[in-house]
Amino acid sequence: MSTIALLDCEGLEAGYGASQVLFGLDFHIMPGEVVTLLGRNGMGKSTTIKTIIGALKPTKGEVRIAGESLRAKSPDAIARMGVAIVPEGRHCFPNLTVREHLIAFAAQRHAVGDAWNMERIYGVFPRLKERQHHMGNQLSGGEQQMLAIGRALSTNPRLLILDEATEGLAPVIREEIWRCLATLKAAGQTILVVDKYVHRLVGLADRHVILERGTAVWQGSSAELDADRQLWHTHLGV
Repeated sequence: MSTIALLDCEGLEAGYGASQVLFGLDFHIMPGEVVTLLGRNGMGKSTTIKTIIGALKPTKGEVRIAGESLRAKSPDAIARMGVAIVPEGRHCFPNLTVREHLIAFAAQRHAVGDAWNMERIYGVFPRLKERQHHMGNQLSGGEQQMLAIGRALSTNPRLLILDEATEGLAPVIREEIWRCLATLKAAGQTILVVDKYVHRLVGLADRHVILERGTAVWQGSSAELDADRQLWHTHLGV
């Protein structure tokens, strides 16, 4: 297994104009790991994601993918390096069918052994195969979220980022999304997850990073987080 982190965030500082949000944030993700970013609203999770994908440039520090700095990279160049995001709100195209979404985003840039092709994605989300000829605006919220994940997988990413992937979904659909993430983990997909359902994340993720006012105040394994419920109350409001 590689000893080089797939994602390495070192000393990150970033913000919006005079408003600084991140203050020396450090964390990493090894290949094949599932890692979460946790914290209350306004603690810097979204800003961290924006910095990783190149939508926001850090004022100090570095983001690296497999050892390569992203500082001079545009968002599209970072995507081509193998970073895919499932954004909060899904953002499906209303005038494309499910099948057209998956065809339009399909790519295999990094010689992934077991590629995420259309049939493999349909295997994870049978509902998408049933609805493959429906337009994006004809899908339910849960189906749109499945499509957003499938669309990201079709790029065969090295790093998959899920930003509030279960937000606003019915409990039964949330469980289907968790099942999907467990399947992806078993397949060796490297994943960064931002979500509020800590009780489900401890059964899924390898490690967790808790943010407080733009810095990492705690990092540890699922077993450590599960055993210290005071952390949940102190930093997560659970």
